[in-house]
Amino acid sequence: MPRLFTGIEIPDHLREALARLRQPLPGARWIEPEDYHITLRFAGDVDRHVAAEFARALSDIELETFELRFNGIGAFGGNDPKTLWAGIELTPELDALARAHERAARLVGLQPETRRFKPHVTLARLRGTSVDILARYLQRNGGFRTPPFRVSRFVLFSSKPQVGGGPYVIEETYTLVGGEYAEYEDEY
Repeated sequence: MPRLFTGIEIPDHLREALARLRQPLPGARWIEPEDYHITLRFAGDVDRHVAAEFARALSDIELETFELRFNGIGAFGGNDPKTLWAGIELTPELDALARAHERAARLVGLQPETRRFKPHVTLARLRGTSVDILARYLQRNGGFRTPPFRVSRFVLFSSKPQVGGGPYVIEETYTLVGGEYAEYEDEY
């Protein structure tokens, strides 16, 4: 049974910028930069038939390329922080892509996602991290921003069942409309 999710890859130069945010932080288990991604839809452990149907449904998504940017650092978990993340500005295009992934998941019988979509890249899993120490980290790094980057495709990832993810394997790539020209954009 594969464990599947869809996402957007992070360009190498932004992976490097995110990796520079790694600092001594008690209780933090930092995610490897090669595993940074923006999750669009977690499918979970599914049988091979559902996996194949989900992959087919994703191939029907026809949206144009768009730009995203990182905007801030935060944490999930309140007074018991569990996850340190870098936020992504939610654009109408990203929202449309996430909704399309939700429709594809429901089409193949997956349960509806109950959590509100909050685009982010997980930087670290936290265990026993002091709220005060985390607040100081966020005060120093919370203003993290980047120039926009172009999203020209999304991917279907698989992972081994374990806590905290990674390493992830790209099972399938899906090019957005106009994405086939993305590699040539930097030449002009």
